[in-house]
Amino acid sequence: MKGCLQRTLKNEVSPKRGGLVERAGRLATINVAMIQYLYLGRVGYDEGLRLQAEMAGLVGEGRLQNVLLLLEHPPVLTLGRNANRANVLASDELLARRGVTVHEINRGGDVTYHGPGQLVGYPIFDLRTLRNPNGGRMGPVDFVRLMEESLIHLCGDFGMRAGRVQGLTGVWCGVSAGMERPGTEGLGTEGLGNSDRSAGPERKIGAIGIHVAKGITSHGFAFNVTTDLRGFALIVPCGIPDHAVTSLERELEHELGGKLDQAVNLPSLEMVAHQAARQFGLVFDEPVAWVESVEALRAQAATVAEVARFFPAEDTPLRVPAEVERLRHEESRPTRA
Repeated sequence: MKGCLQRTLKNEVSPKRGGLVERAGRLATINVAMIQYLYLGRVGYDEGLRLQAEMAGLVGEGRLQNVLLLLEHPPVLTLGRNANRANVLASDELLARRGVTVHEINRGGDVTYHGPGQLVGYPIFDLRTLRNPNGGRMGPVDFVRLMEESLIHLCGDFGMRAGRVQGLTGVWCGVSAGMERPGTEGLGTEGLGNSDRSAGPERKIGAIGIHVAKGITSHGFAFNVTTDLRGFALIVPCGIPDHAVTSLERELEHELGGKLDQAVNLPSLEMVAHQAARQFGLVFDEPVAWVESVEALRAQAATVAEVARFFPAEDTPLRVPAEVERLRHEESRPTRA
């Protein structure tokens, strides 16, 4: 295990350094493989898409390490590449009255719901920098499995037993031991079932749906903490009508046999975000560094671009100056006695 680092990248550079030396020190710091994460609070869905695209570009150019964006969204329905609009049960008028927007996006899967109290994670990772548990190059399926593992361990941090359901991507509570094994290899399942439509004991607490382009991942997971589960009544999540949805809040209430009392303090969404980042570091076996803002990430990317102009890549051969080359040829000529 490489360990977890919880610090801002600005603290990696001594304030006594200056000029190019300081910038080179920063470059060396962020070239150490790690996951940089930040918690953004509530972010509009359009802004979330824009940030993902920006970070994916910077990671793809090698100007940032792998980035984990953690946030929550206002009420929104998202339809993946395989979505059936018939699985949106609410009319456009009803959605408008409730302030729920609808977005068609490029992740795998059908339709799901995001809303306040739900931790959304967008890992912008370069799969080419990662290895699967067998030591080979990580593929999209390996990546999804490790995301599931991270959320399963996150549940364990709060005393909740969770696992997988065969054939369904995501993280579930109320899973029997015999069902805690990886599901099918498809990546299209994202979304949560409606808690009023359950036909079995499994309750989905974490949804996963990703997109991969040129080895860079986007979209990610949704983990219900204090989410108003009635939002899922607007849809048939993933086209799966017979599975329940749950949240950290509901599961803790269930453990107490009823309502939460004053002796129990639900963690804040930000606290859950920090725990989620920690679990990503443990499961992906990468150090984790907290970054204070998007602006800090942009500054890092700008520093890398600036320093790269002064320090060529190690595999770039240096050209011998013309004068030196001329002298070498003159020295090699035979001298007259």
